[in-house]
Amino acid sequence: MTSFPGAPALLKGGIVLIDAQTAAVQRVIPLQYNPESLTRSIEPQMVQPEGGDRAELLRFKGPPNETITIEAEIDATDQLERPDRFPDVVQVGIYAKLAALETSVSAASAALVANNLLAAAGGLEILPIEGPLTLFVWSRRRVLPVRITQLGVTEDAFDPSLNPLRAKVNLTMRVLSVNDLPFAHKGSSLFLAYLQQKEQLAAGQTAALGTLGITGIP
Repeated sequence: MTSFPGAPALLKGGIVLIDAQTAAVQRVIPLQYNPESLTRSIEPQMVQPEGGDRAELLRFKGPPNETITIEAEIDATDQLERPDRFPDVVQVGIYAKLAALETSVSAASAALVANNLLAAAGGLEILPIEGPLTLFVWSRRRVLPVRITQLGVTEDAFDPSLNPLRAKVNLTMRVLSVNDLPFAHKGSSLFLAYLQQKEQLAAGQTAALGTLGITGIP
């Protein structure tokens, strides 16, 4: 409860795993506390001119490569004070929350066993295991298909049974675009919606040349 009745509810960022074919939600992993900062790196994808063809210098190959990095904190302190509401935290600390994140970047054990049985039976082709589509949600305006490229965990407090009670999680994600996915893929449609929204926002941000102290382009 907030002390201000009219205050808006605090939205959480997080990870959502969905079935790429049906868009059915498989798991929602909210961040316990929203990070204070979010770092984005945007690398334009330009045509590299060959043979000195200067006419190619202004051509884009597609959307830029975008990488997002966040550092999130997970802390069991408040939940341990309410054991009736959070019995799992009493039993395993924040290990279950860490497991939810860590299994999102791993092939399922059942799939690994199935592939091993197929290989033992002489299967001619063992396909890489396909996982769910991972979405990074940072408000309703940013629902991005991503690939988690790095997950770093620093555990710095434990209970007597060595269950982790506090941790910092560093998450690096590469936004997936139409360059990475088939155009009809659910991830591509989410990326296009993200790009179109940015274009609409940018369209209203033009200004007069006089703002820059010039009256025209020489």
